[in-house]
Amino acid sequence: MLKSAKPGCSRSRDRESLDAELLEQTWSQLDLTSLPPRFKWQTIANQYLAEVQEILFDSKDLRDILNAQNLDSIQKNTQETAGIIPEFDLRQYQEALCERYSNLNLSSVDPNTYDYREKLKVWQIFIFQDVRSIYESFLPQAYEIPKEHQRRLQDSNQLDAIDLENLETYRRGYFSQPIVSVLDVINDKQKYPYLVILGDPGSGKSTLLQYLALTWAISPLNSVTSLPIPLLIELRTYIRSGESGHCKNFLEFFHQSPGSICHLNQHQLQEQLKAGEAVVMFDGLDEIFDPGKREDVITAIHRFTNEYPRVRVIVTSRIIGYKPQRLQDAEFHHFILQDLNAEQIQDFVRRWHELTFTDTGEKVRISERMKRALAYSSTIRDLAGNPLLLTIMAILNRGQELPRDRAELYNQASRVLLYQWDVERSLVEDSRLDPKTIDAKDKQEMLRRVAYKMQAAPEGLAGNIISAEDLENTLTGYLKNKDFDRPKERAKLIINQLRTRNFILCFLGADSYGFVHRTFLEYFCASEVVYRFEKTRQLSLNELKIEIFGKHWDDESWQEVLCLIAGLIDGRFTGELIEFLMWQDGEAQKFRNLFLAAKCLDEVRDRKVIAAVESQLLERLKELTKYDLNDYTFRDTKNINLVREIRTQALAAVAATWKDDPKTLPWLKQCAQSDDNSAVRRAAVQEIAQGWKDDPETLPWLKQCAQSDDNSAVRQTAVQELVRGWKDDPETLPWLKQCAQSDDNSAVRCAAVQELARGWKNDVTIFQWLCDIAINDSFELQSKFQDNPRKAALEIMVKQYSDRPQTLEILRDRFAKDPDKQVRNFALKQLAKLIRETII
Repeated sequence: MLKSAKPGCSRSRDRESLDAELLEQTWSQLDLTSLPPRFKWQTIANQYLAEVQEILFDSKDLRDILNAQNLDSIQKNTQETAGIIPEFDLRQYQEALCERYSNLNLSSVDPNTYDYREKLKVWQIFIFQDVRSIYESFLPQAYEIPKEHQRRLQDSNQLDAIDLENLETYRRGYFSQPIVSVLDVINDKQKYPYLVILGDPGSGKSTLLQYLALTWAISPLNSVTSLPIPLLIELRTYIRSGESGHCKNFLEFFHQSPGSICHLNQHQLQEQLKAGEAVVMFDGLDEIFDPGKREDVITAIHRFTNEYPRVRVIVTSRIIGYKPQRLQDAEFHHFILQDLNAEQIQDFVRRWHELTFTDTGEKVRISERMKRALAYSSTIRDLAGNPLLLTIMAILNRGQELPRDRAELYNQASRVLLYQWDVERSLVEDSRLDPKTIDAKDKQEMLRRVAYKMQAAPEGLAGNIISAEDLENTLTGYLKNKDFDRPKERAKLIINQLRTRNFILCFLGADSYGFVHRTFLEYFCASEVVYRFEKTRQLSLNELKIEIFGKHWDDESWQEVLCLIAGLIDGRFTGELIEFLMWQDGEAQKFRNLFLAAKCLDEVRDRKVIAAVESQLLERLKELTKYDLNDYTFRDTKNINLVREIRTQALAAVAATWKDDPKTLPWLKQCAQSDDNSAVRRAAVQEIAQGWKDDPETLPWLKQCAQSDDNSAVRQTAVQELVRGWKDDPETLPWLKQCAQSDDNSAVRCAAVQELARGWKNDVTIFQWLCDIAINDSFELQSKFQDNPRKAALEIMVKQYSDRPQTLEILRDRFAKDPDKQVRNFALKQLAKLIRETII
């Protein structure tokens, strides 16, 4: 082994030394013959080096190479003594940033083999989120505790009224802060030279900094020399480098630390910093667990801003556990990342599928499936605001049917938050919580027990609250059963980790906890019920019916839990639960039992095993579309609304649950055309437009409905759905304009005007078109209940184009000349308002 190493060692300075400990470890790992007790590896290493030196001096060629290397070493050591590394290669630094950060890192969220690396670049998928400035002082509990819990705790005398008042004042103050794009904040260096960006786990803090660095890195070299250099320091890596003696400060980190992605000339880097030609980004203050070391880093950041006052500095941290006082004193401005809004979520969904699918048909199908899941499930929408969890949804949606498979989504999301997120970063907060000992499955099982405990409390699932004592006892009991030492101590550590690191539990005040996302409370509760039914047999099928479904089918807070249970157990058992629900008397509860039964049926993959039950439920729901009351009277508004609600909900349940049944679409069309209830007809039009958009017959059918149905309300609905579903169709705009100008029904013309203004607000021709409608529409008032298109056009002009001089002119004209008194009065009122605003 040693002889074979000699030639290689003689050619490389890396082999002028030999690690005796490494040799000993390698020998042991290879399971080779046991060595004598007095055998010393260090003696072998020393002998090896002596032989290498002999070989070097015996060969003139090798001796010349050695001398050249020695001279180079002397030069470098001299420069190192001065603290300087020769190179300051920006091109190399650009390449290093791209190699490290350009590919969206999905290793922690996608256990499959699908390769996203060449398809998903950070700069292609990244979406700038919105932020809010923190309000006055920072109160972390204000971002944990839901308002409903504050009131409940106060009512039960568990929360000091003064504390509640202060907390409420703070929350109102925070939510009164304007929402602005984080890009606007970052671009305003003059106003915000020093920033702290706070956010939940997976909210996009690190990705934001990586995007900023990559924007510089992918720019042409001749242009970046005039731009500030982005210096991104992952603080967890910086701390490790310091602990191992590789650096003492931030400049040394870039100068010589193995943790730096590219070594930069310390002298030239300092010149850049003094000139303010850099933006330094410190990522993950929360990932420094030791409080003393975290304080040291904050001190170092503060000192850094004093030494280089012209440099832009950005720090990121999680919200929970963050203490802002010292950086606030150092004039850092604090902002909190907001959840993605509906428009940003849709933008992400569009980009994701554009980038990851090459087949157009598959791309549209999978994308539409995800959009339907977001529209269908409020629990999925709740999670989608978090970029990490939204990404997990997109990954799972490739091969699974959302929302039906949302239990697997919640399982994967909880796995990432509970385990993978920190393991990927090699973060272990406490050796007693080593993930090799207490892993994601352990935490999931503990949380199942916690959720089940919460549902049994007086507040039930609606409460989403558990006392610290009950929480600690639940976790301690689990750890005792698993024979962990010091279970109570570990339980306290786990509670803290679930709150501060895992983004699962939140502290509610008054010694109480709850789930951050209600979604996880519902998922873990359902999982525990299924576990007790299938694994431990603590629940029989009859008990599942009576104790779980029988007691809770009318409880809104249990609806999602019961649906999840129905999807997690065998379909035949779900069929019996559906049959049980069908036989409940639910009229007083607006037939919630039947609507829940339909949702449970939708969770079943193979309905053939419960075909008879499915058929019975379908007939019951179709009967409900004709529901009436014995004492029903058209003068009773309350009863009219009740009947409308039940009928339309029944129709929607049939459309959603039996969408793949070929008989459903013809039945819906029949309802849309001939049902005796206008609300049912309109609901049928909406279901057809939204559920069968890809059917080539749907658009022509909608146009016909909009033009010729005998019910104006149905025609209005058809116009609205046509625009919302087919806005990008080149025929839609001209068709809609014609409808707005020439339809024989004024209500339909009004609907067309409103949809034109809503959908094509930025079209330069729309304003002039509205002016024409406001003056020239031929409407003549026959009844005070009629809609006037001229008034509809004026309303839009005032709302969307009040700053245009022509709006004021047309209002004056309509006040003076319009034959409709309602239009004249409206014009007068708006004129007075606009003139008053102009004077002020």
